[in-house]
Amino acid sequence: MKFAQIPGNDALKKALVGMVSSGKIPHALLFHENDGGGAVPLAMAFLQYLYCRNRGEDDSCGECSRCNKLGKMIHSDLHFIFPVTSGSMSVQFLPAFRELVLGNPDFTEADLNSTLGIENKNTVIAVPEAKQLLSDLSLSALEGGYRSVLIYLPEKMNAEAANRLLKIIEEPPQQTIFLLITHAPEKVLPTIRSRCQQFRVQPKSARTAVLDFDRADLLSDLMEAVLSRDLLAALEVGEQIAALPGRENAKEFCRYSAEKFRTVFLYQQGLKTIAPEDEEAAAWATKLKKSYPRLALDVFDRTVNRINRNVNLKILFTDLVDRLYINF
Repeated sequence: MKFAQIPGNDALKKALVGMVSSGKIPHALLFHENDGGGAVPLAMAFLQYLYCRNRGEDDSCGECSRCNKLGKMIHSDLHFIFPVTSGSMSVQFLPAFRELVLGNPDFTEADLNSTLGIENKNTVIAVPEAKQLLSDLSLSALEGGYRSVLIYLPEKMNAEAANRLLKIIEEPPQQTIFLLITHAPEKVLPTIRSRCQQFRVQPKSARTAVLDFDRADLLSDLMEAVLSRDLLAALEVGEQIAALPGRENAKEFCRYSAEKFRTVFLYQQGLKTIAPEDEEAAAWATKLKKSYPRLALDVFDRTVNRINRNVNLKILFTDLVDRLYINF
């Protein structure tokens, strides 16, 4: 895939091209996308530019043998890891993964699970994946040049798998590059996240509906009450959220709130350059303890899961308010 085939994110594409052109290529890159944000094709376009035999000033040639293999995602020195069910490994699903990426580059996590036939199941990147990757990377590159590893949703790595890969991500073999694509950077093992150069993949306008949630005032009012330590006011906002028309609106509130707190997290981590411009989130970042965004994200994730199980909304949002208030 060529950069020219991917709309938007021009500044990010320019930065990626600049790395290759200058020869200053980080050993690990972390792309933060919204679910369905198109980071995988961007990562693949970057690798194609890196591998290309006849690269131009701003894009790969798209015609050489290496471009052909990268374009089909079949280069033998390119490794993929993504969440699957316990007891399985990515390689078992690789043909389906390739077909999904090439046919629907802006796929969501739900699209992936549906394609793999594992929807409604818990998915994980487990220890066997880490062991297999370490074994693969102990061998020389089969085609010479770079070896690359694309890890989709590193936040799905269990603790043991993440710790096994930490050392090699921190100090990879020569000409080995890791590309990690996350929906929730705050859930990636901090020691792994800190070893990566981080980039924010800006969502396309078609995907910003959750960020344009038309009752954003509810979260603002809720956090104003929490920051003011006014539990009664916070509970009143919780009742307003529970009264939103339909369960889908309740879930959209949670998704909007989760994205807002990811922005707070980025501000607190000193990553303003990859965070969306958000004065409100920046203000919250100075008032909340650094552990709060992660706690809040867990609360919103938990609430969405329970909405899907048809738990009473008033009970759910009373509990949500209590948890946000107590953890402040």
